Amino acid sequence: MDSNLQAVEAFLETVHPYDSLTRDERVRVTAAFVRKEYPEGAQIYAKGDPLPGLFLIKRGQVEILDATGTVVSLLSPRNSFGERGLMRGGEAVTTARTREDTVVLILPAEEFKRLMQDQPVFSRFFTRGKQSENKRNDLMTRKVGELMSKPPVTCAPTDMVRSAAELMHDRHVSSLGVVEDEAFLGILTVRDLAGRVIAGGLDPAITPVSKVMTANPFSLAPSDLGSDVLHMMLEKGIGHLPVLDGNKLVGMITQTDLTRFQAVSSAVLVHELAQARTVEEMAAITARIPQLLVQLVGGHNAHDVVTRLITDIADIVTRRLIDMAEAELGPAPVPYLWLACGSQGRQEQTGVSDQDNCIFIDDSVTPDDMIWYERLARFVSDGLNTCGYVYCPGDMMATNPRWCQPVKVWREYFRTWLRKPDPMAQMLSSVMFDLRPIGGKTDLFGGLHAETLEEASKNSIFMAHMITNSLKHQPPLGLLRGFATVRSGEHRNQIDMKHNGVVPIVDLGRVYALQGRLTPVNTRARLVAAEEAGVISGSGARDLIAAYDLIAEMRLRNQAEQIKAGNKPDNYLGPYDYGDFERSHLRDAFVMVRTMQSALGHGRSAPI
Repeated sequence: MDSNLQAVEAFLETVHPYDSLTRDERVRVTAAFVRKEYPEGAQIYAKGDPLPGLFLIKRGQVEILDATGTVVSLLSPRNSFGERGLMRGGEAVTTARTREDTVVLILPAEEFKRLMQDQPVFSRFFTRGKQSENKRNDLMTRKVGELMSKPPVTCAPTDMVRSAAELMHDRHVSSLGVVEDEAFLGILTVRDLAGRVIAGGLDPAITPVSKVMTANPFSLAPSDLGSDVLHMMLEKGIGHLPVLDGNKLVGMITQTDLTRFQAVSSAVLVHELAQARTVEEMAAITARIPQLLVQLVGGHNAHDVVTRLITDIADIVTRRLIDMAEAELGPAPVPYLWLACGSQGRQEQTGVSDQDNCIFIDDSVTPDDMIWYERLARFVSDGLNTCGYVYCPGDMMATNPRWCQPVKVWREYFRTWLRKPDPMAQMLSSVMFDLRPIGGKTDLFGGLHAETLEEASKNSIFMAHMITNSLKHQPPLGLLRGFATVRSGEHRNQIDMKHNGVVPIVDLGRVYALQGRLTPVNTRARLVAAEEAGVISGSGARDLIAAYDLIAEMRLRNQAEQIKAGNKPDNYLGPYDYGDFERSHLRDAFVMVRTMQSALGHGRSAPI
């Protein structure tokens, strides 16, 4: 294989789903790709054009436009496009043009179709996510209860109008629910204040809310549809609709909510981030991620689709910060690569994310050059913190000199951890085996990654230590079919859906990947690849994947409910807040995880 093909193969190893293909299959696919360069502003194809194949961005940015010429998505390196057209007869359904000088790799249409037929992981990637994406912003069929993003703000009928107006101002709302003894009586809006109080010449200091509110207004139930909201607002000429569960006010839907719903999507946020010129502008955009999480979960998207879309936003924030840093600091002295680890590395970020990152630098770097990379690390890390990706409490960041080093130092790190697998080495290895390139020269990582995977899989002592380390986090199972909940503190009677829920499965997936020398970094992709490579049995893999899906989706659903209640999302869930059916399934999922842990600990690929 010549150097150009080697470079393409190294790049594909960092892109899902190509990283899940066998080596022989990836070599074949590598040879099939056609490389093409486009200048800034070039049209790659227009709607209705025949598509030569699937496009994969190697360098640059591509914007996707709908039939009206509106930019609906901004794509960066490792993003693919054109698949919907290929699956719908071979003609483009959108228009694609470059935003800067861009290099794309084109997988011929026939090769794309072959992979869709022969490679299940390939087919799942290009159909599962797209099907979910098509429905996630369907306002008309979304339940009203899923459209509500905040708890309602209320007042009493005996409150004076002035205090009610002050409450509206302080809480930044345009209406209040009027409630007495938890019973809903009516609604007070800004229009009521203007038309009935100001225009009516009433004194707001002595006029009770009951005199000017709208009693018994039109309302909806949480089970009604978004189409009911829109139709009622249009038919009745109103801008606020109370949402009632019986006679209890549980939410308020406004025209602003509908506008916000249509405006918040991962594509919109990515586009706005690409246009942002300051860190503060980006922080204002990332502040809308919780609302995006609520919408994605409410749209019944698969958990790996939700976390992938949220992680994509973190990726573009990181790349924009790198660009800003280079504009301020000047060009890098030698090539480098910024990598993410942890949940961002695995593309599994949720509503609760800190930052985990590092920098690989070309070995030609000099001691004097290192000052530039220290400044880069500080600029990007500070920017991420401003945008809501808080500093890592364990200091696993590029600002730590230990994690900003030449490739030769990184190579020695991995060799040392493999040869002396003490507890610290196990912990560091667990983090570093989840590395994923974000921006820079990817070749600095590809060879080292493959080399380390091979060495690790052959080192039985290291693997034994990694297996032991992977069993430290246990599912929260108690006696008599109960749960082992937190016993005291603010999370009493709750379970940690991160450390005792998804982390045990993340650890299992990482060990399977090491055992099989599998290149995927995403946990679900690792489990799928482990099944296909025969690392674990088909039945064991399918049961573990089903358990993971249930645990991860309940974790996300719980976070979405916390956001909708006006709270900051966390990883703690009260199992006894759920009904017997869901609680039973959650416990069965935890039992499955413990069973697979036991099988791994005893050297079996799946439960007997």
